[in-house]
Amino acid sequence: MSDEKSNLVARLFARSQRQLLAYLSRKVGRDDASDLLQETFVRVLRHGRIDALADPPSLLQRIATNLARDHARRRRTEAKYLAVGVDGGEAVAAGERPDSRLEAEERWRLLQEAVEGLPPRCRDVFLLYVQEGLDLGEIAARLGISRNMAQKHMRLAMARCWAALD
Repeated sequence: MSDEKSNLVARLFARSQRQLLAYLSRKVGRDDASDLLQETFVRVLRHGRIDALADPPSLLQRIATNLARDHARRRRTEAKYLAVGVDGGEAVAAGERPDSRLEAEERWRLLQEAVEGLPPRCRDVFLLYVQEGLDLGEIAARLGISRNMAQKHMRLAMARCWAALD
């Protein structure tokens, strides 16, 4: 990295650090804000032509916003899996009948089989939706398909999952 670029990023960091840290703290909490702030500047350093940008602070804000959004999406996905449990068996509350636990485990197994039996592209759409919390537009863009096709795949996946549980 050139000295000019590193000086530019250092000045940008000095000017923007406090504001971005406050923003990220509001969005993700104090514990994770400093990590996301660091990642923001790492991404700026990776940017090829930071010196050619008309408004580098807006790039910083956009990166921080995207990182906060991704972080929140990850947290929601983690919360879903913690609520259901990694093996699906934790969905039954403590103190319930043992056969309830067996039923929940059986339903979880049936659901896993249904997902594994989906056509590959359909399974990709479903897993991106469930695991990463992406909306259908983001999934379509990531997979290089139309939003309409992503919706069709999602409808098929949901229909097969519901059918497996009936």
